[in-house]
Parts: sequence; structure tokens; C-alpha cells
Amino acid sequence: MASVNLERVRTAAADRPKAARPLLKSSSVTLDSFKSLGAWIAFAGCVLVVAVLYWAQAVIVPVCLAILITFVLAPPVAWLQRRVGRVVAVLTVVTLVFTGLGLAGYGVYRQMSMMGDALPTYRTNIRAKMLDLRGAKSTGSVEKLTKTLEQIQGDLGTPKPAPGSVTQPVVVSSEQVAGLSTIAWLGPIVEPLSTAGFVVTLVLFMLLEREDLRGRLVGIFGHGHLAVTTRAIEEAGARVSRQLLLQTVVNLIYGAIACGGLLALGVPFPLFWGALGAALRFIPYLGPITAAGGPILMAVAALPGWTRPLEVSALYMALELFTNFVLETVLYAGAAGVSQVALLVAIAFWTWLWGPLGLVLATPLTVCVVVMGKHVPGLEFLGKLMSDMPALTVEAQYYQRLLAGDQAEASDLIDRYTRTESATNVYDAMLIPALNYAERDRLEDRLSPEEEAAVVDTTRELLDMLADSPPPPATGSMRVFAYGINGEPDRLALRMLQQQLRDLPITLDIADSRMLASELVAHIQREGYQTVCFADLPPSPPSKLRLLVKKVRRALPGARIMVGRWASDEFVDENAQSLIEAGASHVAAKFVGSREYLVEAVEGLSAPATVTPDAA
Repeated sequence: MASVNLERVRTAAADRPKAARPLLKSSSVTLDSFKSLGAWIAFAGCVLVVAVLYWAQAVIVPVCLAILITFVLAPPVAWLQRRVGRVVAVLTVVTLVFTGLGLAGYGVYRQMSMMGDALPTYRTNIRAKMLDLRGAKSTGSVEKLTKTLEQIQGDLGTPKPAPGSVTQPVVVSSEQVAGLSTIAWLGPIVEPLSTAGFVVTLVLFMLLEREDLRGRLVGIFGHGHLAVTTRAIEEAGARVSRQLLLQTVVNLIYGAIACGGLLALGVPFPLFWGALGAALRFIPYLGPITAAGGPILMAVAALPGWTRPLEVSALYMALELFTNFVLETVLYAGAAGVSQVALLVAIAFWTWLWGPLGLVLATPLTVCVVVMGKHVPGLEFLGKLMSDMPALTVEAQYYQRLLAGDQAEASDLIDRYTRTESATNVYDAMLIPALNYAERDRLEDRLSPEEEAAVVDTTRELLDMLADSPPPPATGSMRVFAYGINGEPDRLALRMLQQQLRDLPITLDIADSRMLASELVAHIQREGYQTVCFADLPPSPPSKLRLLVKKVRRALPGARIMVGRWASDEFVDENAQSLIEAGASHVAAKFVGSREYLVEAVEGLSAPATVTPDAA
């Protein structure tokens, strides 16, 4: 609204006396300062939100974890609810899931205890490994390097004690406080147990009242935007549920393969390492490294020699490659809808904010942020920054590379497009839209005529590279006179049409110079053309084109007059009917429409003065 009022003030300023203009200028400055103040207020609001998320993490993190678990459990609860009722379904699913998680945690704890008891039995093997390392250390170059480092450390370290001096050790003693030693062991487990109990209780009530909670969310955020809010909630839930479900499947397969491989290699406790690896893979990036480190260290400690530890390392490297490039690609590639760079930044942010739990919650929370950016007005920039969908369309990417003067990357974009699409479609998909964009920016004074000419020149060079053969000879069963209304961009578009007509017995004679209307009509009559093609790329207004069509129609009543208003969907011309009324036989928005009309003309299927506007 401020921008509209500002535009009205500026428009009215031209009609006001000069004495009143300083006041208007002051109003403009005031409005600009309000805009700047609004930006700073928004920034301060973001800082305040981050501060609240950090200081209130003791409450917010369990709530987010409960919401995440609720998203995952909602589909099985809904399925079971149709058979046994809501309360029974919720209690059954929650009891089974959390009982399973508790048993799994207890199993991991028992396995860790057994592993601690078994470690002393590996003392001989560990001592042998250490002797091997010392033997490698005592070899020539390694020994010299070690001695050099020790000398440098002695020179830079603390001074040695004087001869004959005796250093007395300092003994630190502590006294137990009576009554506290019996409950000291409860301290480390009270907080995790209380948090877990809060999460379980919250999940239970969220599942029991999920329709009511969803209605409250829609009522708060969806006032006046009911459809948008509903789509956002449904999409966020579907994305998070699908991503977590498929990730669970991938992790289970990973854990099963790891367990089988470790069992075959003779690593102790393979079931424990497989289950731990499946659980750790829920932690992005760091989880797989941690999952592989434990079995490798166990192989070093428990297995004789160095061959088996190396085989375990190779197993986990191969397993990680298989999981990343096969399982994840096939099962849930793009399920989260977040770009990898954005996900890395989000993981760093949530880990800094909430620690290890933030690392676990990073992916689901980022998915929710991307969905908000897609549906919530004012947050569109989040969707563009973090989504895995291209921020620019293919034609916008091509035009942006032309503006940057990067001809090589523009050529790469064309090559990538032609690998999946027909080469004849590249004109309508990339080259013509770039000329439309350049024309629009020049008309709106965002591009100088010289910069537009540079875009046209680069496109001409790329067009020559795209052509797989020289231009066709000036022979054919039908000659067509082609004229570009507004100069070089339109003539370049006619050259593209010429390449599309290579396989037809049609000769497209493109006028290389500007002509007056009378000269153009006289040239058409003198050369005996019965078909004329005018190119006038949008968004330039078709007023000049309309007058020229009228003159040619009056001079040549039986001629075919084809008009090319070729453009992308964004610039499709709405003035086609006015050109038909002026005398045009055919108006096309795509090259395919122009080609089809000329094919019919060659085959004698279209009468010279048939009016058939192309809807494409």
C-alpha cells in the first residue's frame, strides 16, 4: 500500500507547482525511511525468535520431538481407528512403539555391558597391535621424525627441574557428604527419563486430539486463507511422514547388511553393531561415520592381524556407497524436498541451537520451513532458497547466463536440454523466451539497447553452433518472403524458423534491411511472392505490424499473410484477433504452429486467404 501511495504522490508531483514539490519529496523520503524501518523490525523479530528458541529449548525441543513422532504414528493410528476406535487405536500403537523402543534401548545397554566385560579378554590382541605400531615407529624415517619432534618439544616446553631436586606429588582428597551418596547415581538419569515421559504423554494426547489440534491451527493461521493453510499442513505432514518412513526402511536394510557382513567377518556382537548403525543413520552426515567407527575399532581390538579390520573398513565403505547411490536414490530421493546445501546449513543451525537433539530434528524441521515458504505469503524466499526445485525456469536460467556474458554455460544449458527433449523444441523453450525477456527489459529501461544487442549477438552465435548443417539453398517449391518488424531480434527469430523448415521444400527469404511500407509492398509484388511471413516478438506492441498487414492485404488480396508473435507462455500475445481483423491469414505463438501452416500451404490444403489463428 505504501508503494501505491508513493507512486500516486510522484505522479501528482508533475502537475503541482514547484513550490509544493519539496513537500512531496519530503513525503517520498519519509515513506522510504518507513520501508527501511520495517526491514529492521523484521530482522529484529527474527533475532528474537532465535533467542526464544534457544532459551526455551527445554520445553520446545520435547514438543517438536512429540510433534515429529505424532506425524509418524498418525497413519497407523488412523488405519487402526477405523476398526477398533480412536482410544484403543492410540493406546495400542503408542504402547507397541514405545515398548519396542524401550526394549531396543535396554538391549543396547545390555550389549554394551557385555562388551565392557569382554574387552579385558582382548588385552593380548591389543598389546600385539601396539607392538606392531611401535615396530613401525622404530623404522628409519619414522624414528628420525619422532626424535626431531621430541627435540622441538623439549626446546619449546617447560624447563627441566634442577638436578637433585625432588618434586612432591599433590594429593587431593574429597569427603563424601552423608546422605547424598545413596542418591547421586539418580542424577544423570532423572532428566532424560522425565523428558521421555513428557514426550510419551504429549504424543498420546496429540494423537487423541489430533483433529481438534489441526482445527485450532487452521483457525489461528488460516483466517481468510483456509485453503492455503490446509494444503500447508497436509503437505508438511505427508512429506515428514514419507521421509521418515522411507528413511527407516533404508536404515533397516543398512543395519541388516551390516549385521550379516560383520557376522561373516567374525566381528563380535554383530547384532548390536547392526542395530546401532541403523539408529545412528537417522543423524545426518555424522551418523554413518559414527556407525562405522565402532565396528572397525572392535575388529582392531578383537581380531588378530590387520587384514580383518581392513576388510571391515572396506565393508562399511561399500555399504555406504550402496546406501547413498542405490537405496536412497531408488527409495526416497527428493522425498524431503530440500536442497543438499540448504540441508547442511540447516543442520549446522539446529545443532548450534539445540545440540544433539537439534541434529536429529534438523531434517523434519527444515522440511516444515520449506513448506511454509511455499504456501505462506511473505516467506516465498525461504522456499526458493531451501527447496530442491530449481529457483529459475530453464528459459530464465538461459537468459541470466546471457546477461552475465557466460556463453559457455548458456551452451551447456542448451546441450542438457537437447539430451532429454527434441532439438526443435529448444527454440520455443529457451532461445525465443530469452529474446522476449531482453525486449521487455529494454522497454522497461532495465536494459540498454547495447545490452539487448549483446544478448541477440550471443544467441545468434549459439544458433549457428546449434545448426548441424549450413543454411538451406534458396530453392524450393514455395518461396516465402520473411520480414522482421523491429529489427535484429525479429530477423534472428526468422532464422530459427528457417532452420525448422530445412526438411521442407520451402525457401524462406529473410529481408536483411529495413524497408518502408511502400518499398516492402513493391518488393513483394515485383518478386511475385504469394506467401508473406512477418515476425514481431512480444512484448512489443503490434501497432506497426497491424498497419503493415493492412497495407499488404490491400495490395495483395490473395496472398497468405502469416504472422509470428512467437513467445513463451508468459508473453503470449492477446492481440491475435486484431491482427486477423487487419488481414492476417494466420497468427502463431509457437514455431510449431507456423510450421504446420506452411506445411498445409505446400500441400495445397490451406487457401491463400484463410483466416486460421493459432491458439498455441
